[in-house]
Amino acid sequence: MNFVVIGGDAAGMSAASRAKRKQSEMKVIVLEKSQDVSYSACGMPYNIADPGRDIEELVVRRADVFREKQGIDLLTGHLVESILPAEQQVVGTTAEGTPFSFPYDKLLIASGASSVKPNVPGIDLPGVMALKSLADGRRIKQFIKENQTRRVVVVGMGYIALEMSEAFRALGLEVSMLKPNPNLLPWLERSCAEVVQEELTSCSVELMFGQSLKAVEAYEGGLRAVCNDTTIETDMVLVAMGVQPSSGIARAAGLELSVGDSIAVNKNLQTSDDHIYAAGDCADAVHVVTGAKAWVPLALRANRAGWAVADNVCGKEKELPGIVGTAVFKVFDLEVARTGLNMQEAADAGFEPAGVTIKTRSKAHAHPGNTTICVHMVGDVASGRLLGVQMVGKEGVAHRINAPAVALHTQMTVEAFGESDLAYAPPFGPTWDPLLTAANQLIKKL
Repeated sequence: MNFVVIGGDAAGMSAASRAKRKQSEMKVIVLEKSQDVSYSACGMPYNIADPGRDIEELVVRRADVFREKQGIDLLTGHLVESILPAEQQVVGTTAEGTPFSFPYDKLLIASGASSVKPNVPGIDLPGVMALKSLADGRRIKQFIKENQTRRVVVVGMGYIALEMSEAFRALGLEVSMLKPNPNLLPWLERSCAEVVQEELTSCSVELMFGQSLKAVEAYEGGLRAVCNDTTIETDMVLVAMGVQPSSGIARAAGLELSVGDSIAVNKNLQTSDDHIYAAGDCADAVHVVTGAKAWVPLALRANRAGWAVADNVCGKEKELPGIVGTAVFKVFDLEVARTGLNMQEAADAGFEPAGVTIKTRSKAHAHPGNTTICVHMVGDVASGRLLGVQMVGKEGVAHRINAPAVALHTQMTVEAFGESDLAYAPPFGPTWDPLLTAANQLIKKL
């Protein structure tokens, strides 16, 4: 069997490695457009923040290891330009301009996602960056090192934008962030979002709401970011407006698309063509809470989906459970986490949502070093079901969010979750865990 994989990062290499382990005689070909495979993209902001660290440390496994130790035919610098489903063939061009084609019995599209960039003048000027690939990370790190970079304009205020703002401040750079909308993190409950906003401003990050990037201009001293009603002189512009699924070849091949132009897959990760699978940031998933299709591009799902594809290709049927959208990120000294739905998402999904927000201590009342944890919890009035949780705090947030994530997977009610036997010790939380306190308050509303 010829198993061809498009894309050599999380989902792609997970699938290729597992398929080769299960059936060593299988011909596994991975076509990766860049020169990099299997690296920790999520670690790039933290690596960039430390000029003494080599960005190559983020590579989990090098290409030659996959080739020599696992017997995978890993071809870097191979850009797949089209899929021919009728012929069961992929065609493309190498980095040197040589055309290629490969037949497949089973195909996995693991093309990931690409950065969203505004179509404005000057967006391709030197010094205008995005951060998605390891090559992007190298360019940013090299640019800062080789230029007298003092100021950065960050376009966007999402996960990557916030993480990179912290990285730039760690390097001593001035940071201004732009966003056309008036609210920071609009999916986050307002009082929780205000905590994040206060943290950013206290760390000297300039937040400029109501400002869109209209153009980037070069001048003798660097760049100018032209916005609605102001122009900012800067040395670098980082475009961090989010990502979109890289699904163009799937669309061109006639495959069915889904939410946000992600590739539609069933629980076995098959596309609308039985011979073609899709996994990772290019593919959709089922949201456990709503039962509807969703697109949430996160690392764990990509790796897990790659494994499931390999199992199915090797003849062991594997259905992948859905997601609940669990995510966590760091903003200076804050941990910000979410799982499930917020109030608006719950209402849009047809629930009758009620929510509470509580602020409590991170440790027992007499234990030194207490900080505040903000918890927002959402439940359904009609069924009593837990629908979602958001948390912000300086400690005790990142791993605490996993408890409600599991509760969402099992469709627990708020009352049942409030009866959970959660761990307690004074250095780690009050007797009544912040999550239990929130649940008890929400039960009153339900």
